[in-house]
Amino acid sequence: MLSLSKYEGRKTSILRQAHDEAFRWLIASLLVATVGLMAPPATAEPENFDLWKSEFPKTDFTRTTVALEEIRDDGNLRDTISSIDSPRFQPVSDLSAMGLLEPVLSLIINGDARAYPLRLLLWHEIVNDVVGGVPVLVSYCPLCNSGVVYDRRIDGEVLDFRNTGRIRHFDMVMYDRQSESWWQQFTGEAIVGAKSGSLMKVVPARLESFEKFRRRAPDGKLLIPNNVMTHPYGETPYQGMDSEWATQSRTMLRERYPYELPEDMSPLARVVVVGDEAWTLELLRVRQRVETDKFFIDWEPGQNSLHDHPLILAGRDVGNVLVRRRGEGGVLEDIAYDVTFAFAFRAFRPDGVLHVNPQE
Repeated sequence: MLSLSKYEGRKTSILRQAHDEAFRWLIASLLVATVGLMAPPATAEPENFDLWKSEFPKTDFTRTTVALEEIRDDGNLRDTISSIDSPRFQPVSDLSAMGLLEPVLSLIINGDARAYPLRLLLWHEIVNDVVGGVPVLVSYCPLCNSGVVYDRRIDGEVLDFRNTGRIRHFDMVMYDRQSESWWQQFTGEAIVGAKSGSLMKVVPARLESFEKFRRRAPDGKLLIPNNVMTHPYGETPYQGMDSEWATQSRTMLRERYPYELPEDMSPLARVVVVGDEAWTLELLRVRQRVETDKFFIDWEPGQNSLHDHPLILAGRDVGNVLVRRRGEGGVLEDIAYDVTFAFAFRAFRPDGVLHVNPQE
């Protein structure tokens, strides 16, 4: 098993202090471990599998689309990272305590415009919401910088999502409250449980600065904390990840993220993923625009990184990305995309095409 990164450990420490409920699961873990000492090792099962089953009694672990051994504990337990199930908003014009260049995950459905700041999402990772009459799951995994919005309706049923406390390829594994099936955040696929194989529909959203969202949706809404005292919103425990390739051991990084990438490319380099293709952010920074026969990708400066400075509003500029196509009558339409780390693209799209050469 890969060792946990320092960012996972730091986040776990903060979250354990903030969520008293986690201690109940910790006690359960100790009890299961004690019982386990008296039984022979179950080599065919993942480590802590008994704890998984005690936390998720409704989950059908006999139905999977992936090997259970690929899923691992990251120091958290069920709901240790609490989802936002009753989101609160304020008009964007009322902003008073957020940097204008801070990143938000934003969407507009049927005229309903909402922005979800990463300063909140990094602590909660999941928001169950209804936007323009559509039940949506707003998801963000800071370990791989993946932010995707999904339609929560599966076979006519509206699902509510929460966090298992587990990861696969450093990406959050979610569960739905109705069946307790486990879902991969990056792909939107159910990978364990009764709904294994089901796939959520992606809802086009933008990762952009708050300033850009406010300009295009002056009557839009901004997600705000239900309780500002529960987390140090505006701060990030993931600082320094942007500089690891230059300052840390590259051998150790390769061991932590054992995915096939160009030799001189950091696993933590940002890439823009559209389907089974990805373009490095550095390529986009050089070219400003990439065009294919189906869509075009634009880049412009003016968005703080979440993985640089301890204060998000002081993070380095990684820029804004927008992916669109021309629809009927030449009307521009948003295309679903994800600005994520290179290792995540290669982990979940092993046969995908990665564009790194500015001359391509």
